[in-house]
Amino acid sequence: MALLLAEYGPGGEVADFRLAATSPEAVDIAGRRGPELVGLSVLEVYPGVAGTPLWKGYLQALKTGEAWEGVLEYEEGAAGVPSLSRYGVRAVPCLGGLTVSWERLDAGEREQRRLALMQRLGRMGWVDRDLVRGEITWSDEVYSIFGRDRALGPMTLEELAAHAEPDDRASLDDAVRVLLKSGEPIDHAFRIRLPHRPVQHVRIVAETEADANGHPVHVHGFFQDVTAAKHAERQLLEHEQNALVQQSQLAAERELARRLQETLLPVPEQVLHLNDLTVDVAYQPVQEGLDLGGDWYSAIDLPDGSALLVVGDVAGHGLDAVATMALLRFTAKGMAITGMPLPAVLHRLNVLLLHAAERNCSTATMIMAVYQPATSGLTWVQAGHPPPLLVRDGEARFLDAPTGVLLGATTTPAYEQAWHELLPGDHLYLYTDGLIENPAEPIDDGLVRLARAAAAHAHTHARLERLVQVLTSARTRRDDICVLHISR
Repeated sequence: MALLLAEYGPGGEVADFRLAATSPEAVDIAGRRGPELVGLSVLEVYPGVAGTPLWKGYLQALKTGEAWEGVLEYEEGAAGVPSLSRYGVRAVPCLGGLTVSWERLDAGEREQRRLALMQRLGRMGWVDRDLVRGEITWSDEVYSIFGRDRALGPMTLEELAAHAEPDDRASLDDAVRVLLKSGEPIDHAFRIRLPHRPVQHVRIVAETEADANGHPVHVHGFFQDVTAAKHAERQLLEHEQNALVQQSQLAAERELARRLQETLLPVPEQVLHLNDLTVDVAYQPVQEGLDLGGDWYSAIDLPDGSALLVVGDVAGHGLDAVATMALLRFTAKGMAITGMPLPAVLHRLNVLLLHAAERNCSTATMIMAVYQPATSGLTWVQAGHPPPLLVRDGEARFLDAPTGVLLGATTTPAYEQAWHELLPGDHLYLYTDGLIENPAEPIDDGLVRLARAAAAHAHTHARLERLVQVLTSARTRRDDICVLHISR
């Protein structure tokens, strides 16, 4: 309710009305509260009112001194959607002005529109059944859910089972029977198949009102199309099952890799004694949970009294790399035991990798050396591998590498051998590139860092363990590490 005072123009005509007072709970068409409107003029706030039946009614009431009543239809925009609102207006002359009251006439209609919108968005519709009179009422959305012509009217609850999928009919029929006989609420899902549509999943939730004797007399409930939710649930279940399968496969791969390591390689860290050499071994795979990668080594006595020392690196990780590593390791040992010259061994290993390419075999690098205790000489070859590091009298230097390209890269490789004498007190390191590589720097920087660390820890107890720790603690590893520390 509001008090409007007339404002007059130069000719004595009513030019406007000013809102002099309002009731605190008043709300105008635009949602403004009463105190916000006090002092404003009608034409300032509602310029479209001039010349309308409402404006004429105000003038009539002011002129005749008699109350005026009318209906105002006003189109407003709510969230971008035009909506027509209807108001009943009463203007009563008072204190030279008008006391005006507004009453919304379409509140029920608006609530019905909101309810219909919520039902459509939620794919939900309500149902009422008077068990005494036998009357059944469905909201529009229920007809849409069941794909039923409105001219046919609603189905009874007892008819539902006939429209459900065969596997769901018995349980739905039992649920409806319990609802109607004992009045127990139900919350039941079932499937229906409509023409030209996939199977729909429908949920019914219903309860009853009872008479004085406790007998059900009225049913209230709703149907909801939960097909989208069931589809999402099924997708989630499939994702979970796929994840479980992948976890199982990963666990099986890890277990297989663990068994392969036990079969193919000795304990990752150990000390071996070959003739007058002591060989410390450090083996650290980078792949978490998988105890074997493409790096490998061999350190064994040969039948002629010499010692075989090998370090290799197969490209990649996982079972393919493990399989290639096993192929190279056992083949190399077998040929070395026969006394075959080392360059010839690399030639044959290269052919082996090239012919095994169809089995996902990759390229590989390798250093292979034979130590003769009678001459203290080390004969060695390499296939694209970082050079051995020799520490003698506290000074570190890399041995000059003979010609050799990585295995599996070309059909016309060239391999040569080199010879070096090992003196008492020498420390020789054979290693894979995981010990020195850093993606952020050139490989030469890693070699310099290795030489400095090896010289600094040449006389340190557990020098190999300390060396690996120093070289790997300040960076994130991306490759396996395999190191042989050979000393006299």
